[in-house]
Amino acid sequence: MACITSAQAENRRAVRFSGEGKCETGSALATMDRPAVGSILIIQTKYIGDVVLTSALVRNLRLAYPGARIAMLCAPGLRHFVASQNIADEAIGFDRRGKGKSLFRRLAEYPSLVSDLRQGRFDLTIDLSDSKTSRILHRLIGAPIRVGFHPTDRPMKFWERQPANVFAAPLGQGGPHYVYRYLSPLQALDLDVADVTPRLVPTLGARSESTQLLAQRYLRRNAYVAVHAGARFEGRCWQPERFAAVIDKIYAVTGVRSLLIGGPDETTAEEKILALAVSPVASVVGKASLETLTALLGDAFMFLGNESGPMHLAASVGTPVVGLYGLTPPDIWGPVGVPYRTVAPRPPCQCVAPKLCKANNPGKVYCVHRLRVEDVTTAALDLIESERLNR
Repeated sequence: MACITSAQAENRRAVRFSGEGKCETGSALATMDRPAVGSILIIQTKYIGDVVLTSALVRNLRLAYPGARIAMLCAPGLRHFVASQNIADEAIGFDRRGKGKSLFRRLAEYPSLVSDLRQGRFDLTIDLSDSKTSRILHRLIGAPIRVGFHPTDRPMKFWERQPANVFAAPLGQGGPHYVYRYLSPLQALDLDVADVTPRLVPTLGARSESTQLLAQRYLRRNAYVAVHAGARFEGRCWQPERFAAVIDKIYAVTGVRSLLIGGPDETTAEEKILALAVSPVASVVGKASLETLTALLGDAFMFLGNESGPMHLAASVGTPVVGLYGLTPPDIWGPVGVPYRTVAPRPPCQCVAPKLCKANNPGKVYCVHRLRVEDVTTAALDLIESERLNR
């Protein structure tokens, strides 16, 4: 039997918050007696933006299977966020990358994880991660109904077998946006899509924390721009000095102050912006949990930032967005369900970092550096004016 540390056990443990026959295609389910579904596992071990988009799938599953228990296998750092935001009833941590762990150590953890998941006796599992690891887990969990993408995003090796017995189209119906990919399992299960918009509601505790943080920085609700200058990949980060220039212009024209947001690992950009901006800029970088950040974004008048998780989080709480893009196409990863402006470099590509860029890798190209301050400023001021007229 594999041994696990207490830290590993904590990452794996489900988080709960109270209160606040084989078929080849989805259409085949319509012609057979639909089995009762009382428990569902969603395998979504990607990033915060993916989890936010997945919330739309969960809401539709709740409508289709009222009373079903819904669990999500997610990145360990997102467990509390997933559960507290009611994205799932249970959140089970799993580090798909195994950062800092040897291959032997990672393999040793799998039997215990699989055992725990099998004990959940899930009726339906949906693999949104679509990776080699997730497909292995999908098969070993052994739910009667297993939904996976076909064709897969990462083609299977000759020795792999497809674990799914219900196949979802990789793009779904409705457009190229990734939210339709994550809704595609509904169509595969012959279920209605009632709402495609990810919608999150800040918790009462997070709202209280947001109110406190804003008061300490002399900011009012719906009267500031939430600015995120970071991103998971360096290649998606617009230059801090350009953010500072846009922040100053917004304040000079509209009188609206900016609040910098971000995680503890994004303080370098924060420090540069605070040093360069001449307008009064506040910051909560590294000082707010994801739950509190959700409330802070909900309290903002507008979001300005790189294409990243916080951008999708801002849209999910109904805040208008100005999103900055490089190689990532806005029509695939743009904000959903809110007024927005997206700014992307004009083709053809005029490479600004030939020694750093890695072609066709959105995380390792610096196309976003081609965005001009003037274009981002125009987009931000236009959205502010539009929102002021409509409120």
